[in-house]
Amino acid sequence: MHRLLLMSVVGTAVLCIVRAQQLDNSTGELALPNPKDCANRIRHAQFDGHNYFFSWEYDLTKDLKVDWITGRNICRRHCMDLVSLETREENEFVKQRMINGLIRFFWTSGRKCNFEGCDREDLQPPLVNGWFWAGSGVRLGSRNDKVTGDWSKTGGAGDPQPDNREFEVEGEKDEACIAMLNNFYADGAVWHDIACYHKKWFVCEDSDTLMDFAKKTSPRFAHRI
Repeated sequence: MHRLLLMSVVGTAVLCIVRAQQLDNSTGELALPNPKDCANRIRHAQFDGHNYFFSWEYDLTKDLKVDWITGRNICRRHCMDLVSLETREENEFVKQRMINGLIRFFWTSGRKCNFEGCDREDLQPPLVNGWFWAGSGVRLGSRNDKVTGDWSKTGGAGDPQPDNREFEVEGEKDEACIAMLNNFYADGAVWHDIACYHKKWFVCEDSDTLMDFAKKTSPRFAHRI
Protein backbone atom coordinates (compact mmCIF):
# COMPACT_ATOMS: atom_id res chain seq x y z
CA MET A 1 0.00 0.00 0.00
CA HIS A 2 1.20 3.50 -0.74
CA ARG A 3 2.39 5.60 2.17
CA LEU A 4 0.75 8.94 2.78
CA LEU A 5 4.16 10.42 3.26
CA LEU A 6 7.76 9.43 3.83
CA MET A 7 7.11 7.54 7.05
CA SER A 8 9.44 5.30 9.00
CA VAL A 9 8.77 2.87 11.83
CA VAL A 10 10.22 4.21 15.04
CA GLY A 11 12.07 1.70 17.21
CA THR A 12 12.09 1.45 20.96
CA ALA A 13 15.10 3.77 21.06
CA VAL A 14 12.90 6.72 20.19
CA LEU A 15 12.20 8.03 23.65
CA CYS A 16 9.35 10.32 22.69
CA ILE A 17 7.24 7.49 21.30
CA VAL A 18 8.06 5.07 24.07
CA ARG A 19 6.90 7.67 26.57
CA ALA A 20 3.81 8.49 24.54
CA GLN A 21 2.75 4.84 24.71
CA GLN A 22 2.98 4.90 28.51
CA LEU A 23 2.45 8.42 29.74
CA ASP A 24 1.68 11.65 27.93
CA ASN A 25 3.19 14.44 30.01
CA SER A 26 0.75 17.05 28.80
CA THR A 27 -2.45 15.02 28.93
CA GLY A 28 -2.19 12.25 31.52
CA GLU A 29 -1.84 8.51 32.06
CA LEU A 30 -2.93 6.01 29.46
CA ALA A 31 -5.47 3.29 30.21
CA LEU A 32 -4.71 -0.41 29.99
CA PRO A 33 -7.11 -2.64 28.04
CA ASN A 34 -9.93 -4.44 29.82
CA PRO A 35 -10.16 -7.98 28.34
CA LYS A 36 -13.94 -8.19 28.74
CA ASP A 37 -14.45 -4.82 27.04
CA CYS A 38 -12.01 -5.89 24.32
CA ALA A 39 -14.04 -9.02 23.62
CA ASN A 40 -17.28 -7.01 23.49
CA ARG A 41 -15.96 -3.99 21.57
CA ILE A 42 -18.18 -2.49 18.88
CA ARG A 43 -16.90 -3.09 15.34
CA HIS A 44 -18.49 -0.75 12.79
CA ALA A 45 -16.25 -1.59 9.86
CA GLN A 46 -13.11 -3.42 8.85
CA PHE A 47 -10.24 -2.20 6.69
CA ASP A 48 -6.99 -4.00 5.90
CA GLY A 49 -7.51 -6.53 8.70
CA HIS A 50 -8.34 -4.00 11.43
CA ASN A 51 -11.71 -3.24 12.99
CA TYR A 52 -12.84 0.38 13.40
CA PHE A 53 -15.19 2.16 15.78
CA PHE A 54 -16.75 5.51 14.81
CA SER A 55 -18.03 7.24 17.93
CA TRP A 56 -20.82 9.12 16.12
CA GLU A 57 -22.28 5.83 14.81
CA TYR A 58 -22.92 4.34 18.26
CA ASP A 59 -25.98 5.37 20.27
CA LEU A 60 -24.12 5.76 23.55
CA THR A 61 -21.43 8.02 22.07
CA LYS A 62 -23.11 9.65 19.08
CA ASP A 63 -23.38 12.98 20.93
CA LEU A 64 -20.21 12.58 22.98
CA LYS A 65 -17.26 14.83 22.22
CA VAL A 66 -14.12 14.40 24.31
CA ASP A 67 -10.55 15.66 24.56
CA TRP A 68 -7.73 13.71 22.89
CA ILE A 69 -6.56 11.71 25.91
CA THR A 70 -10.11 10.74 26.92
CA GLY A 71 -10.86 9.53 23.41
CA ARG A 72 -7.63 7.59 23.36
CA ASN A 73 -8.34 5.94 26.70
CA ILE A 74 -11.85 4.90 25.64
CA CYS A 75 -10.28 3.22 22.62
CA ARG A 76 -7.48 1.61 24.63
CA ARG A 77 -9.87 0.11 27.17
CA HIS A 78 -11.35 -1.83 24.24
CA CYS A 79 -8.01 -3.03 22.79
CA MET A 80 -8.09 -0.25 20.24
CA ASP A 81 -6.34 3.11 19.89
CA LEU A 82 -7.16 6.35 18.16
CA VAL A 83 -6.86 5.84 14.43
CA SER A 84 -3.43 6.14 12.75
CA LEU A 85 -3.88 7.30 9.15
CA GLU A 86 -0.77 5.70 7.71
CA THR A 87 -1.82 5.18 4.08
CA ARG A 88 -3.74 7.10 1.45
CA GLU A 89 -6.28 4.29 1.28
CA GLU A 90 -6.94 4.29 5.02
CA ASN A 91 -7.14 8.07 5.07
CA GLU A 92 -9.76 8.07 2.32
CA PHE A 93 -11.72 5.24 3.96
CA VAL A 94 -12.02 7.10 7.28
CA LYS A 95 -12.52 10.48 5.60
CA GLN A 96 -15.50 9.19 3.61
CA ARG A 97 -17.04 7.76 6.76
CA MET A 98 -16.86 11.22 8.34
CA ILE A 99 -18.34 12.91 5.28
CA ASN A 100 -21.19 10.39 5.10
CA GLY A 101 -21.90 10.87 8.80
CA LEU A 102 -22.06 14.67 8.45
CA ILE A 103 -19.49 14.99 11.23
CA ARG A 104 -17.44 18.19 11.51
CA PHE A 105 -14.30 16.75 13.13
CA PHE A 106 -12.72 13.79 14.90
CA TRP A 107 -9.51 12.94 16.73
CA THR A 108 -6.78 10.78 15.24
CA SER A 109 -3.82 9.38 17.20
CA GLY A 110 -1.58 12.01 15.59
CA ARG A 111 0.71 13.61 18.17
CA LYS A 112 3.58 16.08 18.23
CA CYS A 113 6.59 15.21 20.37
CA ASN A 114 6.69 18.23 22.67
CA PHE A 115 7.46 16.73 26.06
CA GLU A 116 10.42 15.26 27.96
CA GLY A 117 12.80 13.44 25.62
CA CYS A 118 11.75 15.41 22.53
CA ASP A 119 14.82 17.63 22.33
CA ARG A 120 16.70 15.27 20.01
CA GLU A 121 18.21 16.84 16.92
CA ASP A 122 16.29 14.67 14.46
CA LEU A 123 12.99 15.86 15.96
CA GLN A 124 13.76 19.54 15.39
CA PRO A 125 11.87 21.64 14.66
CA PRO A 126 8.94 19.77 16.25
CA LEU A 127 6.40 21.46 13.96
CA VAL A 128 8.10 19.73 11.02
CA ASN A 129 9.88 16.65 12.37
CA GLY A 130 8.14 15.93 15.67
CA TRP A 131 4.91 14.32 14.45
CA PHE A 132 4.01 10.65 14.88
CA TRP A 133 1.01 8.34 15.16
CA ALA A 134 0.78 7.56 18.88
CA GLY A 135 -1.40 4.53 18.18
CA SER A 136 1.20 2.76 16.05
CA GLY A 137 4.53 4.44 16.77
CA VAL A 138 5.01 5.48 13.13
CA ARG A 139 6.60 8.86 12.45
CA LEU A 140 5.35 11.25 9.81
CA GLY A 141 7.92 12.21 7.23
CA SER A 142 8.99 15.64 6.05
CA ARG A 143 10.01 17.19 2.77
CA ASN A 144 11.18 20.69 1.84
CA ASP A 145 11.05 21.78 5.49
CA LYS A 146 7.39 20.76 5.81
CA VAL A 147 5.75 17.78 7.44
CA THR A 148 4.05 15.63 4.80
CA GLY A 149 0.50 14.30 4.88
CA ASP A 150 -3.08 15.30 4.18
CA TRP A 151 -2.75 18.69 5.85
CA SER A 152 -5.05 21.64 5.16
CA LYS A 153 -3.70 24.56 3.20
CA THR A 154 -5.39 26.97 5.59
CA GLY A 155 -6.65 27.38 9.15
CA GLY A 156 -7.92 29.90 11.67
CA ALA A 157 -5.13 32.33 10.79
CA GLY A 158 -5.21 31.51 7.08
CA ASP A 159 -1.89 29.64 7.21
CA PRO A 160 -1.08 26.12 5.96
CA GLN A 161 -1.29 23.41 8.60
CA PRO A 162 0.29 22.62 10.95
CA ASP A 163 0.68 26.19 12.19
CA ASN A 164 0.48 25.92 16.01
CA ARG A 165 -1.81 28.95 15.84
CA GLU A 166 -3.25 28.70 19.34
CA PHE A 167 0.26 28.91 20.79
CA GLU A 168 2.08 31.12 18.28
CA VAL A 169 -0.71 33.63 17.64
CA GLU A 170 -2.88 33.45 20.73
CA GLY A 171 -0.18 32.60 23.28
CA GLU A 172 -2.18 29.73 24.72
CA LYS A 173 -1.98 25.92 24.36
CA ASP A 174 0.40 24.05 22.07
CA GLU A 175 -1.47 22.50 19.13
CA ALA A 176 0.04 19.05 19.64
CA CYS A 177 -2.71 16.71 18.38
CA ILE A 178 -4.04 15.94 14.90
CA ALA A 179 -7.74 16.06 14.08
CA MET A 180 -9.46 15.68 10.74
CA LEU A 181 -11.85 18.56 10.10
CA ASN A 182 -14.68 18.38 7.58
CA ASN A 183 -14.51 21.51 5.41
CA PHE A 184 -14.21 23.67 8.52
CA TYR A 185 -12.42 26.43 6.61
CA ALA A 186 -13.87 25.63 3.17
CA ASP A 187 -10.78 23.45 2.70
CA GLY A 188 -12.28 19.96 2.35
CA ALA A 189 -11.83 17.07 4.79
CA VAL A 190 -8.20 17.44 5.87
CA TRP A 191 -5.84 17.38 8.85
CA HIS A 192 -5.32 20.23 11.30
CA ASP A 193 -3.05 20.56 14.33
CA ILE A 194 -5.29 21.19 17.32
CA ALA A 195 -4.66 21.78 21.03
CA CYS A 196 -5.38 18.44 22.71
CA TYR A 197 -7.90 19.80 25.24
CA HIS A 198 -10.57 20.52 22.61
CA LYS A 199 -13.61 18.21 22.48
CA LYS A 200 -14.28 16.11 19.38
CA TRP A 201 -15.69 12.83 18.17
CA PHE A 202 -13.14 10.05 17.76
CA VAL A 203 -12.29 7.00 15.67
CA CYS A 204 -10.80 3.86 17.22
CA GLU A 205 -8.75 1.24 15.38
CA ASP A 206 -7.70 -2.24 16.55
CA SER A 207 -4.33 -2.22 18.30
CA ASP A 208 -2.39 -5.46 17.79
CA THR A 209 -0.20 -4.61 20.79
CA LEU A 210 -3.14 -4.09 23.15
CA MET A 211 -4.98 -7.16 21.86
CA ASP A 212 -1.89 -9.31 22.48
CA PHE A 213 -1.60 -7.83 25.98
CA ALA A 214 -5.25 -8.60 26.79
CA LYS A 215 -5.00 -12.16 25.47
CA LYS A 216 -1.97 -12.88 27.62
CA THR A 217 -3.42 -11.35 30.78
CA SER A 218 -6.86 -12.96 30.43
CA PRO A 219 -6.75 -16.24 28.45
CA ARG A 220 -10.46 -16.91 28.96
CA PHE A 221 -11.32 -13.96 26.69
CA ALA A 222 -8.52 -14.62 24.17
CA HIS A 223 -10.68 -16.48 21.65
CA ARG A 224 -13.17 -13.58 21.53
CA ILE A 225 -10.71 -10.72 21.12
